[in-house]
Amino acid sequence: MMQNVHLAPEADEDDLYSGYNDYNPTFDTEDLENDVAFQQAARTSHGRRPPVTAKIPGTSASRPLATGFGSKATLTSSMGRPMTGAIQDGVARPMTAVHAAGYTKAAMRGSLFDPLGQARGPAPPLEMKNSDSSEEKIRQLEKKVNELVEESCIANSCGDLKLALEKAKEAGRKERVLVRQREQIATSENINLDLTYSVLFNLASQYAANEMYTEALNTYQVIVKNKMFSNGGRLKVNMGNIYLKQRNYSKAIKLYRMALDQIPSVHKEMRIKIMQNIGVAFIKTGQYADAISSFEHIMSMSPNLKAGFNLILCYFAIGNSEQMKKAFQKLIAVPLEVDYDDKYISSNDDPHTNLLIEAIKNDSLRQIERERKSMAEEYIMTAAKLIAPVIETSFAVGYDWCVEVVKASHYVELANDLEINKATTYLRQQDFNQALETLKMFEKKDSRVKSAAATNLSFLYYLENELAQATNYADLAVNSDRYNPAALTNKGNTVFANGDYEKAAEFYKEALRNDSSCTEALYNLGLTHKKLNRIDEALDCFLKLHAILRNSAQVLYQIANIYEIMEDPNKDPKKAIEWLLQLISVVPTDPHVLSELGKLYDNEGDKSQAFHYYYESYRYFPSNIEVIEWLGAYYIDTQFCEKAIEYFERAALILPTQVKWQLMVASCYRRSGNYQKALEKYKVIHRKFPDNVECLRFLVRLCTDMGLKEVQEYMTKLKKVEKLKEMREQRIKSGRDGSARSRREGNAETLSSNSGLNSGGTKGERLSAKLKALPGTSEPYESSGSKEIDASYIDPLGPQAERPKTAARKRAEEDDFADEELGEDLLPE
Repeated sequence: MMQNVHLAPEADEDDLYSGYNDYNPTFDTEDLENDVAFQQAARTSHGRRPPVTAKIPGTSASRPLATGFGSKATLTSSMGRPMTGAIQDGVARPMTAVHAAGYTKAAMRGSLFDPLGQARGPAPPLEMKNSDSSEEKIRQLEKKVNELVEESCIANSCGDLKLALEKAKEAGRKERVLVRQREQIATSENINLDLTYSVLFNLASQYAANEMYTEALNTYQVIVKNKMFSNGGRLKVNMGNIYLKQRNYSKAIKLYRMALDQIPSVHKEMRIKIMQNIGVAFIKTGQYADAISSFEHIMSMSPNLKAGFNLILCYFAIGNSEQMKKAFQKLIAVPLEVDYDDKYISSNDDPHTNLLIEAIKNDSLRQIERERKSMAEEYIMTAAKLIAPVIETSFAVGYDWCVEVVKASHYVELANDLEINKATTYLRQQDFNQALETLKMFEKKDSRVKSAAATNLSFLYYLENELAQATNYADLAVNSDRYNPAALTNKGNTVFANGDYEKAAEFYKEALRNDSSCTEALYNLGLTHKKLNRIDEALDCFLKLHAILRNSAQVLYQIANIYEIMEDPNKDPKKAIEWLLQLISVVPTDPHVLSELGKLYDNEGDKSQAFHYYYESYRYFPSNIEVIEWLGAYYIDTQFCEKAIEYFERAALILPTQVKWQLMVASCYRRSGNYQKALEKYKVIHRKFPDNVECLRFLVRLCTDMGLKEVQEYMTKLKKVEKLKEMREQRIKSGRDGSARSRREGNAETLSSNSGLNSGGTKGERLSAKLKALPGTSEPYESSGSKEIDASYIDPLGPQAERPKTAARKRAEEDDFADEELGEDLLPE
């Protein structure tokens, strides 16, 4: 290598002209074909030299340089740096103009130009996760725990408390497994405390929701005692709530106070809620002074409606009327924080603004405002009705004070409602005149209040059966507010009472068009259709009403009654029975409904079920003659005459003037073989009803069978009674013939003869009618009140028509006539 280097002679070191023949071989283009380094650089992609086989020396070292004459010489720069592109120690170095020096790996030198990396082939596949690794298992288990907690919360929100608890328990089990696995592979510092807290908290909440209070308290205790949970002390509020449900009020107050001590003062709203819970717990224990101090502090710091109302209740409990007034004033001064209706009224005709107002008029925020306003009005109205009778000397004065205070507040609209409630309170006190006077004061006020007052007045007069006044005020209510469903319903009621069912139905339909939730109008419409024999439409109304009022006994009875009317008696009344069974689940002690069920089962032929419901009806109301008669007949049919005696004896106690039931008792003794008891019973009946033919016949038969001496006596009496019966029947027949003759000859007789007939025949006709209504000798007596006259009694003075009039009898007849005339005058026109 040194043979190509020309050294200057030492003597000529100071030669000023040396070096002029040296030149840079880069500019030598004549011998480039023979320049190995250049040809190698031209053949590679970025001027790369053959791969490095030796270490590249530092740039300050000199390297040989090929010249145009084929010689290689070492050439250094003016800074002592070798020239770029030169070969040093047999290693080619890339040219700086083609590729940055020092940024190319030696192994990649000499590769072809391939910017897309196609020569490398396809990319290697992604490294598969090892599912068997401990970290992956822990990660999947943690994900599963979170999913279970979420599913538990969703089930709770959907009302499935049992499923929510099961999910919470499963999440707790998996979380404990997760903690053990983490402890096995790592330190306890890697345990997810947030996950543990959420699992325990959810489990305690689900226990409390399922009323498993002991388990909930134990779970909360685990959280509270663990110092690693920074906010665990707040859960003492939940523990206090559980003790409050368990009526352990002292323990609840203690936990509330402990939670209050652990909550910083910056959480003002939470502290206020806990203090409110403390006040409620004090009310439960009767410690009203402590409760008052809690609620007074709340009203001074952050007043709200609930605290104000509870404060009024406490002062009412201790009887402090002055403090009640102050608390009521504080209650109505609580800011409502809702926008008033002026916001929803458009002030211009801008369509965009009107569209926006229509959009927000019934949105969720507007509904929340309405609920809050309704709650405030309910608190104020209830407080006013509570304190009005005790804050002043009289109820009226106290109510007037409340009305004046409300008028001075931003609840001005409630003043009129308080006045109407004042009238309602008068009604509860049975002071109808004051109620009417109070309501009549609203006749000159605005239409809404006038309509409400007139509606109440119409209802009052309707209850008093003064239909004319009820109609007048119903008209006034409808004219004041045509869209008032209560007014239209009252108007329909007055028309219904007058018998105009078609018109009543129109008013009920109009009330439903104004308010589809007016259940009174829908019920009355169903009754109207039932009156008009529109059974299908009536059924449709009551089924709609049943969808709204699921447990209304009246609605269920009407549906069952309609199905009973609709069904053919020859078919089984299955639907009516189904609805009556639903009805007795609502009113299980209604004897009328139970007897109706018994009747339907009896018609169906199911005697056992009929007996069950008839017996239940008798147990709740043992004075229903129809039920008693059915039960007695049932025991006779089943050959248990001894048990039938109990029911017939009760019927005899209820209707002592009817011989039928006492005869049935004696008949039961006779059928059961107890002839001695039967004989004694027949003798008792004979003493009470000496002219009863059936009783005498059985006495004769029993005495004959038993060989008693009284048989001749009873046979004589029987013949006498039968003879009197024949005479009575002939008299009835002659009276019937005489009345028929008088009707035929009535037009031909003179006025005097008519008057004579009336004077002599009126009483005879009355007697004939009474005797005609009596049963025959072999017929049982009916339970009707008009048939309670003894049929076997014969007046010894003869028929009334032939009996001479005494002064007392004459006066009695005149009094009867005067009573009849008075009764006619009292009838409404």
